[in-house]
Amino acid sequence: MRLLVTGGCGFIGSNFIRCVLSNHGEDEILNLDKLTYAGNPENLREIESDVRYSFQKGDISNSDDVAQAFSWSPDAVVNFAAETHVDRSITSPEAFVTTDVLGTYRLLEQARQKEIRFLQIGTDEVYGSIELGSFSEESPLRPNSPYSASKAGADLLVRSYVRTYGLDAVIVRSSNNYGPFQYPEKVIPLFITNLIEGRKVPLYGEGKNVRDWLYVQDNCRAIDMVLRQGVSGEIYNIGGGRELTNVELTNAILDVMRAGRDSIQFVADRLGHDLRYSVDTSKVKSLGWKPEHNFSDGLRETAEWYKTNEAWWRPLKSGEFRRYYLEKYGDI
Repeated sequence: MRLLVTGGCGFIGSNFIRCVLSNHGEDEILNLDKLTYAGNPENLREIESDVRYSFQKGDISNSDDVAQAFSWSPDAVVNFAAETHVDRSITSPEAFVTTDVLGTYRLLEQARQKEIRFLQIGTDEVYGSIELGSFSEESPLRPNSPYSASKAGADLLVRSYVRTYGLDAVIVRSSNNYGPFQYPEKVIPLFITNLIEGRKVPLYGEGKNVRDWLYVQDNCRAIDMVLRQGVSGEIYNIGGGRELTNVELTNAILDVMRAGRDSIQFVADRLGHDLRYSVDTSKVKSLGWKPEHNFSDGLRETAEWYKTNEAWWRPLKSGEFRRYYLEKYGDI
């Protein structure tokens, strides 16, 4: 299979590319990535010389870039490309609408014309917050941030192309991912790297918000399975089955890093902060998938990766990231 993977230099996209090349020896991949701050070519340095892999720098919201990528004649598209950080969407929402909605539209148009399979990478955040129970794929969309609203808009576009044009498309909605190569603005790598640097960790509000944590390699296996086995027009929730409050997550990180509770710095809560996410994963499990990593082992592996790969993340926490961090949290 010839796969066009968009946003493949990002966290989940780069892990997915390595997953596919490791498990499908005949597959070829073209990676279309704009190389924003979160798109790092170093994430794929080890497979750059693989003859099955090629790279095109480009923006999915640019029709010429998208047309050039589709001239490679892919058999399917996997759309990871997106602006994803909730806090940034609150301060700068336009970029999220442009990439997540307009960019998805550009890809859908080409996929429709070429009549190829389309896999949209979504998020559980489109459902909004749930106090009890879990969201199914049929639950209504109630996004509460510009990020989740833009991702919900993209999902609805995909659905409309299935219903209106008969496009062969599927959607996955994953819970919070963690693991190697995650940009250090996200909570787990931020906290781990802060502790390595001898800094405190900024915990929102009282830390009562609940998230379900999914190891990135488990997510990539599920996405690959949905790509090859998923029913057109269907949505598949993917979750790790490990719900933690943010304070429980923080304490787990502190324990792995052998840091004291005095390393926590409580900060003002995020605007519109959803209390709890939870998804029912029975549909994707019916395809034969289940998570292989328990959270404790996955967290230890992740911490060790950041400890042994300081040359990867230290440059990322300088310059623009450093200014962004100081504006949000101060010098903690």
